[in-house]
Amino acid sequence: MARTKSALKKDRQDRKRRAHNRAVRSRMRTTIKKVTSSEDHAVAAEALKEAEAVLDRLASRRLIHPNKAARKKSRLARTVAKLAG
Repeated sequence: MARTKSALKKDRQDRKRRAHNRAVRSRMRTTIKKVTSSEDHAVAAEALKEAEAVLDRLASRRLIHPNKAARKKSRLARTVAKLAG
């Protein structure tokens, strides 16, 4: 257990950051599911735009690795392209 004032503060900061990061990652997963679950190409394309924005934002803040964001965007784009064809 933390005893010093600085350790207690660090613990508070860590808990706050963890809660925020979990919420943001949950939003990322939700936007990805919107793309993969949609049957209509137009709906999926709109959801893809939102998902790409979320992924780019998380990658720029280093909450996820930039390569992971690029990989997910590529796979989602392929999924949407299949719906068009």
